[in-house]
Amino acid sequence: MGRSSGSHSQRHSAATSRPGGGQASYGRLPVGAFLDALAAGSAAPAGGSAAALVLAQAAALCAKAARLSERQLTAARAAAVTQEAEHIRAEAASLIDEDARAYREVLAQARRRHGEARSAGMATALSDAADVPLRIVELTVPVAGLAAALAAECKPALRGDAIAAGELAHAAARAAAALVTINLAGAPDDPRHARARAAVDAIARRLAGPEDRVS
Repeated sequence: MGRSSGSHSQRHSAATSRPGGGQASYGRLPVGAFLDALAAGSAAPAGGSAAALVLAQAAALCAKAARLSERQLTAARAAAVTQEAEHIRAEAASLIDEDARAYREVLAQARRRHGEARSAGMATALSDAADVPLRIVELTVPVAGLAAALAAECKPALRGDAIAAGELAHAAARAAAALVTINLAGAPDDPRHARARAAVDAIARRLAGPEDRVS
């Protein structure tokens, strides 16, 4: 997340609804339906969910490049890289919905009457909500490493996919880091600011420096 809580009155429900009631999973929506939800005039999904999806796509591209590069990587190495990429893809996909859930709590606090309890509740909600984009940022680091290694070692026809994975991971990291900064604006000394910056810097080094090798 990373939207100002002051605009909550202009927004609608933070999730789509199933015909029988309840909240649908954004991560399980068809691409077109997710984009419709992203563009809708509702609180969520928004920036954090979008960043999580971008990261999941980067991990998926790494899995593809590894799966189709057994001859270049050896079967055992390709399987290991594929497994790591798929694990990150699954976790990133889960954060699509987790970001929406975190922002719903921010909205709930924003609807409370002004006072010390509301201020404390809002600070806690924003702090908790910062954990989701921070997790996105930190998950991009291993994806960037895999992407850089695959770009150097995968099947030549898949090098573009590996490079795209690295660029997507970097974009997801920068977007999510911006949300961490916004959510923690009221806590400038929070160490998560530095953690987010360090992760983004690490990704930039991995993608710009000498190519890592898949181990």
